[in-house]
Amino acid sequence: MFLTITTTGTPERPATDLGYLLHKHPEKAQAFSTSYGRAHVLYPEADDQRCTAALLLEVDTVALVRRGKGKGRGGAPDAALAQYVNDRPYAASSLLAVALSAVFSSAMRGVCAARPELPVQARPLRIEVPALPARGGPALVRRLFEPLGWTVTVEPVALDAEFPEWGDSRYVRLELESAELTLAEALRHLYVLLPVLDDAKHYWVAPDEVDKLLRAGEGWLPAHPEQKLITSRYLSRRWSLTREAMERLELVRLAETDDSEVEDIDNAVEADTETEEKPTPLAVQRREAILDALRAAGAARVLDLGCGQGQLVQALLKDPRFTEIVGVDVSVRALTIASRRLKLDRMGERMSSRVQLLQGSLAYTDKRLKGYDAAVLSEVVEHLDLPRLPALEYAVFGAARPRTVLVTTPNVEYNVRWESLPAGHVRHGDHRFEWTREEFRAWANSVAERHGYDVEFRPVGPDDPEVGPPTQMAVFELSTATPSTTVRNENRNENRNENRNENRNEKEAKAA
Repeated sequence: MFLTITTTGTPERPATDLGYLLHKHPEKAQAFSTSYGRAHVLYPEADDQRCTAALLLEVDTVALVRRGKGKGRGGAPDAALAQYVNDRPYAASSLLAVALSAVFSSAMRGVCAARPELPVQARPLRIEVPALPARGGPALVRRLFEPLGWTVTVEPVALDAEFPEWGDSRYVRLELESAELTLAEALRHLYVLLPVLDDAKHYWVAPDEVDKLLRAGEGWLPAHPEQKLITSRYLSRRWSLTREAMERLELVRLAETDDSEVEDIDNAVEADTETEEKPTPLAVQRREAILDALRAAGAARVLDLGCGQGQLVQALLKDPRFTEIVGVDVSVRALTIASRRLKLDRMGERMSSRVQLLQGSLAYTDKRLKGYDAAVLSEVVEHLDLPRLPALEYAVFGAARPRTVLVTTPNVEYNVRWESLPAGHVRHGDHRFEWTREEFRAWANSVAERHGYDVEFRPVGPDDPEVGPPTQMAVFELSTATPSTTVRNENRNENRNENRNENRNEKEAKAA
């Protein structure tokens, strides 16, 4: 992947000033590490009359595949092959745009400490990109660059020169020339428009991409005739982000028209104007209550048993005090959705080391769940048939035995307050039962007694004086007192089973 920037000069304004602007010495060849390979900066020619800086990006194709592993967008049959057979190492794209930003960051911002007068000087510039994917063809390339003051020379690349009847490929050879632009403006044009022409990005487009677009587009994007197309493609056609960017660009355009500041235009509502607050959803209140209880318990390693689509796991990840988070669910589909919600395939190494998703049934003991500070059963027990509750009880309280266990479940008495819920109906079609406060307390107290825990009860949501809160929570803490006979028997049986397994392994080893 290759790009050159050329300028000409005079004895008074030598072309080698390009080295000051790029913060790269013309007599050196330099290499820089990027997320997807190495970027090299070198000068094929450098004298007072003419200076050319070249950026060569060597893409690490293996790293590219590893970073994109598991994205699975659409599940196309050729998706696996497309990870290895593509144009990413050769054609200018968002990979090159990111390298431009990383290697020439000061130049893009218009900063030059050694020669502060240089960044604001317009100079003759010539930019060449030998291979540029252009979805829209040469006509779109001209529509994007010509309004910015560039003289555009764009040549389509044939699919095969020996077979002209096959027509042109989607790639072009691009030359841009201008005498009235600063280097910072030219770099910002490239940073935005290279991925726009490719119409694809190699990384996840997060909300902060709107800020990146507006920073790079300052001074030229608000008035560009193809503003909508540029914004939509740059933000990977994410409708919500595109709308936000367009609204902010319109404010900038209006402010420039009135020769005023954006803050003076966007003042229809005072900052301290009181607005009616929407009630916090019960699911949010429930997660906040769980997080508060985990923090109060001093838990660092947490199990989310029956994690579903990963909402609680996502909330736990935002708090660095939770150093290890494990989500467990029997549903593969739920775990897949949770993985997408958490963006595990794009998560940084430090963050990903804190979280793990496991498939497992809470009706069976699982050695993977031992040794954790806390376990959460949030809206889980009511999805089990009552005869299966003892199995879950033993798997969590008897075998895994975390120091703290949080259990939340609906309070059926509160159902009369839901106007949309018909009388006698449970809140969810998959609920096997819903307990009254008395029934929940009776179950929780018996579990605590059998397994050596203390338990207290807390309301979640508004605590109605007549029917109680919408959700009830039990907080189990492992008792420091002598365990009951039942607990001692469970521990004895578990130790006996482990000893049998060890003896069996020793005999098999001797036989071998």
